[in-house]
Amino acid sequence: MTTEQELQALFNTLDSDHDGKISINDLFLSPGLSAIISSETNTTSPQELLVNYDSDKDGSITYEELKEAVEQANSLN
Repeated sequence: MTTEQELQALFNTLDSDHDGKISINDLFLSPGLSAIISSETNTTSPQELLVNYDSDKDGSITYEELKEAVEQANSLN
């Protein structure tokens, strides 16, 4: 399991334009980091991550949405 500090660092790295959101483009531009997120959230693709955890349906993932996804995935283990 990733610590909150590690998750925040990962999020900040993926948020290339520093707008507080990870877009589908950010995820595809960083396949290695995207793979880490997929493993932490039990999703198989950036699209699945967005479909399942983009709670406001704006086409991107905020830090809080990512944190929720990781927490849900870890509660299933």
